[in-house]
Amino acid sequence: MSSSKSEAKAQLPYQIAHAMLAADQASAQLGIELIEIREGYCKMSMLVREDMVNGLGICHGGLIFSLGDTAFAFACNSRNVKTVALSCTINFLSAANVGSKLIAEAVEISLKGRTGLYDVAISNEEGQKIAEFRGTSYGTSSKSYELLDQAVD
Repeated sequence: MSSSKSEAKAQLPYQIAHAMLAADQASAQLGIELIEIREGYCKMSMLVREDMVNGLGICHGGLIFSLGDTAFAFACNSRNVKTVALSCTINFLSAANVGSKLIAEAVEISLKGRTGLYDVAISNEEGQKIAEFRGTSYGTSSKSYELLDQAVD
């Protein structure tokens, strides 16, 4: 592969992530931000706001799940194959409070054919584990963004 093609391939996950972010109104409403992306990997953050707490005064679990699911989606779509979730689970380990910055780090564990397995560790800014998310993905036969792949092919 030529140098310009390998550079284009290295940039592809960033291009896909920015296109996904531009279209992702749910993540925008939650204030989810991209920190890092590469093939099979994504790190994102979300600041817990007052409007994100449940009746117990801690971050609603569904919003923590949403952060994990978003990082999972970006990691498994990083190769420009339109990929969807087959199943996801989450284990909550600690509470997250208003003002906490949550970091979700999605790591590809396995990719065999069209099926992938991803672990997402969700921690606060002090490194305390808040939740462990696991997602199984399915890659369709479509590209996420047709025009982005032309520089790599």
